[in-house]
Amino acid sequence: QVQLVETGGGLVQAGGSLRLSCAASGRTFSNYVMAWFRQAPGKEREFVARISQSGGRTYYVDSVKGRFTISRDNAKNTVWLQMNSLKPEDTAIYYCAASSVVAPSITVEYAYWGQGTQVTVSS
Repeated sequence: QVQLVETGGGLVQAGGSLRLSCAASGRTFSNYVMAWFRQAPGKEREFVARISQSGGRTYYVDSVKGRFTISRDNAKNTVWLQMNSLKPEDTAIYYCAASSVVAPSITVEYAYWGQGTQVTVSS
């Protein structure tokens, strides 16, 4: 089992920044691909960013490229999502997820999820 706890959400004005953290415990953190998803009210959960086990490869949904950065520190069992130039459409609950699949491409390939942290961007 892997336990994930997200922190760092909050209310920010458009154009501002937030840094989300996800602390992992349980099995060996470095064995897992880590990702961030988000879910806005009335919408399906959406993939945001993914980082490989070593941290050497990252992947982003087009809508956040150039604004968000995912990173990890395997010694600290933590993954972060730095969010800059936030827009009202970024408002959502943000979830951290872990996958043992080498290149997970669908939500069901992530076996472990955090409880989520609310991000609200005001216009």
